[in-house]
Amino acid sequence: MRINKYIALCGAASRRKADELIEAGKVKVNGQTVTQPGLDIDEANDEVTIGGRVLRPQEDRVYYMLNKPAGVISASSSDHGDKTVLDLIDDSTHRLFPVGRLDKDSEGLIFITNDGDFSYRLTHPKFNREKRYIAVLTGTVDEKDLKKLTKGVMLDDRVATANYVRLDKLLKDKSRVEIVISEGRNRQIRRMCEIIGHPVVSLKRVEEAGISLGDLKSGQYRALTPKEVRICLGKEKPADKSPRFPSKGRPGGRPVSARGKSGQKTGGKAKSHPDAKKGRDKDRGPEKKNDR
Repeated sequence: MRINKYIALCGAASRRKADELIEAGKVKVNGQTVTQPGLDIDEANDEVTIGGRVLRPQEDRVYYMLNKPAGVISASSSDHGDKTVLDLIDDSTHRLFPVGRLDKDSEGLIFITNDGDFSYRLTHPKFNREKRYIAVLTGTVDEKDLKKLTKGVMLDDRVATANYVRLDKLLKDKSRVEIVISEGRNRQIRRMCEIIGHPVVSLKRVEEAGISLGDLKSGQYRALTPKEVRICLGKEKPADKSPRFPSKGRPGGRPVSARGKSGQKTGGKAKSHPDAKKGRDKDRGPEKKNDR
């Protein structure tokens, strides 16, 4: 077995992160430092360590979906005291990490797991997994603006495109747009919309790899169903959601397409971390009495 896959199966890191650890000389096999991510090991007899910790494959794998609030970072820990997505998950038994990233100012769907292979299949570009967002943009967006997003704009000397876009609703001095991308470049949608002259006011991920956020409230999480896990792993196709964008509430425009014309025993109930409500109550401040 490839060593990066073994590290992922042990829940120590995703395959991509495992490659970085190996190349940085932080991984040892039988006491010897290795620097080749493609190295094959005998998982039954070889001992793999990271920072002196012996890795063991995890049999109990867990998969959560979280509705990340804005202001929370998509990381396992923070050096600056920021609240992380793991702070919202009431699970101290498993070595969890977020799948991919959702920037601090954005909200919505993000997966949490201890399965590195699961993370790899959702984040590696070769799997081309789509992510759908609801973005509120400044100004009035028109058909020309939408076509610019699907035609592509330059980001870091490379063209970045949206797979699909649709104007959902015109608001006062703003526009609400649905955007689907399959890349995962840093702050991609925000940067693309900035370039076309309509900066993002708010951004929410509502679907990834065919799994929808549904009615999960901000700050809540739940376990994925076995079927949802299979869909994320590419072992089962998601339900047909055509047409991709529902017509209800549409201001009249058609979707613009870059192509021319989407575990656990049960999903379980939505949960909130015990400290989440305390934080929300604290943010609201003291209760005000009505003056009559």
